[in-house]
This record gives sequence, C-alpha cells and structure tokens, in this order.
Amino acid sequence: MAKVAVIMGSKSDLPIVSDAIHILKEFNVEVVARVMSAHRTPDEAANFAKEAENRGFEVIIAAAGKAAHLPGVLAAYTTLPVIGLPIKSSTMDGLDSLLSIVQMPTGIPVATVAINGAKNAALMALEILALKYEDISEALKDYRIFMADKVKEQDKELQKAIIDV
Repeated sequence: MAKVAVIMGSKSDLPIVSDAIHILKEFNVEVVARVMSAHRTPDEAANFAKEAENRGFEVIIAAAGKAAHLPGVLAAYTTLPVIGLPIKSSTMDGLDSLLSIVQMPTGIPVATVAINGAKNAALMALEILALKYEDISEALKDYRIFMADKVKEQDKELQKAIIDV
C-alpha cells in the first residue's frame, strides 16, 4: 500500500492540510500526519526525514507558513519527493511562505503548489505514486473524467439558465 507523510509546521495548519489527507485517503493511500517545526523541533524533523524511506513513506507533503523552511529542511535529509504546501499567513497572505518554499537551492528540490493548495499537493503526490501503483493511476484517470463531467454538467445548467432568461 502506498504511504504518504503529511507534515505540518503547526496544528493550526490542519484545516487547510485536511483537504490533502481526505483526498489521499479517498485513493486508499496510507497517510501519517505529524506536526514538526523546522525551527522549534529541527532534530525531530531531520530524524523523521532521514528515516522516512525506511519507514515505508514514498512521498512527503510538508505544509508551512511564514518563513516556511519545513519543506526544505525535510528535503535536505531525504531523497524522497517533497511537496511544499505554502500556508497563507496573516502577514503577507502566504506570499512569504510561497517564496520561501519555491526558492530552494540547486540540488535540493521541493515541488511547490499554490498557497493553501492542499488538494493539488495530494493530487501531485498521487501522480508520483501512480508511476508505481496501477490502481492509483487508473483512479486518477477516473478522477479526471469525473472533474470533466462536472464542468460539462455546469455548462449545461448555464446554457439552460441563459435560455430561460
């Protein structure tokens, strides 16, 4: 079974991060969620990243706000794919988080999604896992069809509403 770690810098990130957890679970991926801080618990974060692969994790989603060093710190200690999820902060509406995550030095990449883009972080993790797991690959294809069908249905509703005006 595929296994993803979802690490957040603070429990206050959970309302955003929960979207990623729900999607991963919908695709039958084992999810372990933890709170770790790049600044307040750096040893725990480093140790988690160092042991992640041995513990069966295949992708790490790391959510962080403000200085947002957590994804980079985790990536520094593992070669597993790390997806950075910038969390909107009160200071700069999450731009500070986004820039902190996306500006990684050469050699330590972190994939980065939109500010508060937890659903896309999960979907990116699933796309990575789909390279290995055929069931996830097929489920993602079905999910794309489902999304397209929803848009087509919305268009039909719009066309009907315009005609009725």
